[in-house]
Amino acid sequence: MNIIKNRYLYFLISLLVIIPGIVFMVLHWTSTGEGPLPLGIDFRGGSLLEVQFSGPRPTIEEVSALYNDLSTSAQPINNPGVQPLGEDSYSIRSKTMDEIKKSEVVAQMETRFGGTVTVLNFSSVSAAIGAEVTRSAGFAIAIAALAILVYIWFAFRRVPHAFRYGTAAIIAMLHDVFVLLGVEAMFGYFFGWEADALFLTALLTVIGFSVHDTIVVFDRVRENSTVFRRLDYITLVNHSIVQTLQRSINTQLTVMLTLFALAMLGGASIRHFVIILLVGIFSGTYSSIFNAAPILVVWENREWRTWFKREPKAEIVA
Repeated sequence: MNIIKNRYLYFLISLLVIIPGIVFMVLHWTSTGEGPLPLGIDFRGGSLLEVQFSGPRPTIEEVSALYNDLSTSAQPINNPGVQPLGEDSYSIRSKTMDEIKKSEVVAQMETRFGGTVTVLNFSSVSAAIGAEVTRSAGFAIAIAALAILVYIWFAFRRVPHAFRYGTAAIIAMLHDVFVLLGVEAMFGYFFGWEADALFLTALLTVIGFSVHDTIVVFDRVRENSTVFRRLDYITLVNHSIVQTLQRSINTQLTVMLTLFALAMLGGASIRHFVIILLVGIFSGTYSSIFNAAPILVVWENREWRTWFKREPKAEIVA
């Protein structure tokens, strides 16, 4: 099985997945000015109210109209984000409101829509805390990338060009980060999903899975380099990938099947988190096998020197 042979095809597939996500991130940034992703209250501040209706559940438009009517200059809660939870509940995100305003909203729901309204969850985050969470998220990802680079560099210090292994692992990790950011931007555009603390949890989890799988492949390359000294580097890397392919697929497939079951049968409150995690685990497996190790081959052969060179035309002999 010659996996390395089609390395540029794998790179192209990655670009075809990442570029649309970048386009959607740019579209969201230019249209709202709030950044590349639709952020939840954990990052931008606001209030989350989850309510359950004992009677017929009102429409999303009716709930939005109620919020717009109760919005004031002191507490502007207009244009909320309303998402269904099951068949009788809603998850409603709005700008920050206090307990008094929350009680007023719930009371008006019971008056307008009838029946009893049960508050399942209510939480508020200030804009200052949301900004701090955003900075902490970026800092956490940067620290994780630096720690991974240093660790792999140290672990592979006896292998020629050890720095390449750490750099390739970081590139593969960034591949997964951009895939998740792009998917989140697209889901935000089509389904109104917002990046929250659970999205950050999924992102950091995927980084761990991706780097772990990449290190497994790289470690086999290191072991084989001492056993098969006469093999050329392309054959060595390809052989190492094939040796770890079954293990990688079996391990990640077990996780993905569990996540798929949770996405189909789990509650609506965790579906966003599970789907993002499912996409990330698949991306991490792909990048470890089809991106990280092929990058080593491209670097070893310095193939970028021939990317833009034209092949000489054959001379015509009269």
